[in-house]
Amino acid sequence: MKSAQLQNPFVRIAVLMGAALCLQIAQAQRSVPLMEGGMPVPPSGLDGRPLPEQSTILETAEIPSIRVVVMGEGLIYPWALEFLPDGSLLVTERTGNLRIIRNGVLDPEPVPGGPEAVFRGPSGVGGSIHGYMDIALHPDFDDNSYIYLTYSKPSESERPAVALARGRWDGSGLTDVEDIFIPEGARGSSRIAFGHDGTIFMTADGDDEQIQDPNRYAGKVLRLNDDGSVPADNPFVGREGHKPEVYSLGHRTTLSLAVHPVTGDVWQAENGPNGGDELNIIRPGVNYGWPIVSFGRDYTGPWHAETPGHEGFATPLAYWMPSIAPSGLLFYTGDALAAWKGDVFVGSMRTGQIPGTGHIDRIVFNENLQELRRESLIMELRQRIRDIEQGPDGLLYLAVDAEQGAIFRIEPAG
Repeated sequence: MKSAQLQNPFVRIAVLMGAALCLQIAQAQRSVPLMEGGMPVPPSGLDGRPLPEQSTILETAEIPSIRVVVMGEGLIYPWALEFLPDGSLLVTERTGNLRIIRNGVLDPEPVPGGPEAVFRGPSGVGGSIHGYMDIALHPDFDDNSYIYLTYSKPSESERPAVALARGRWDGSGLTDVEDIFIPEGARGSSRIAFGHDGTIFMTADGDDEQIQDPNRYAGKVLRLNDDGSVPADNPFVGREGHKPEVYSLGHRTTLSLAVHPVTGDVWQAENGPNGGDELNIIRPGVNYGWPIVSFGRDYTGPWHAETPGHEGFATPLAYWMPSIAPSGLLFYTGDALAAWKGDVFVGSMRTGQIPGTGHIDRIVFNENLQELRRESLIMELRQRIRDIEQGPDGLLYLAVDAEQGAIFRIEPAG
């Protein structure tokens, strides 16, 4: 404001009143202590709740009631689920183990033959390393027995590399395990999913300053052949200054990736900062904007972008404000829970930066992929949901990410 304007007594009074009001507002609000790294210290009153009883009945909006059955007790920080053709369930643990559940019973011994991984601390701690992460069967598994796994690979760096490994399943363990792709510079989590054409999509996280650089792997969705080589029709093949494996860019932490069973489109959900989680359909060569744009706030309070939104970049199909920390993504196609057929399910680790508020969100889209409604399920159980899969029985299976973890099976209660 110009000095001449301040000579006006009415202007001076208005300025003083405004300053006094700002001071009153600041004094009326709480000062939240910050952890190392600048994130506010989270409240703990709802955190650490034990697993529910063996069976819990809950009401939902479109199914009169569901039963949540606890199985696989004894798992430690389970991260991803994958069913074998015989109905057995493979589970990755962040501690660096692969486990198997047969006929609803967890084998007490880890599956042998997997690669060595790095594990550094419990889930929910900022910057924690993920150990074993996602798992997927090759589309021709019946013929080649290939299983794919992403994990944190030991290295001399303080930040372990993310690696994509492939091995053969011999009925009881993994053999011939080898790394087929290591995205240099990527760190943190990684999801994988096979496309309808047999290529494999892999997510790579990393530091913000690398995410908009097409010649770095961090903050990208990658597309590979099943042996880790580059598909000839990737969008940046042959372009100088671009990694040929890059399929899309501008992504924050990706903990959800799935291929639509009908259209073959790749869907991805990524964690925003304090709000602004996104559900995206991934298109080749498209930029999704992080860290330039966001619907969320930074952890200390201000909007991440001066004008919240996605102008100039791909707009998400849906978003969350406040954040739900999405992890796991499923298109439900079964008949056992028929009222949910065609709906999209996204796991949640916590809501609004409050530990102990994990759940799953069920989202209903119309034929034009416009969101009609969403419902939060199993919030009463107060558990971190890390992954979600549909079983061969048409039921839903959820990975409960805790030191004393388990699997939830959701079935109709009637």
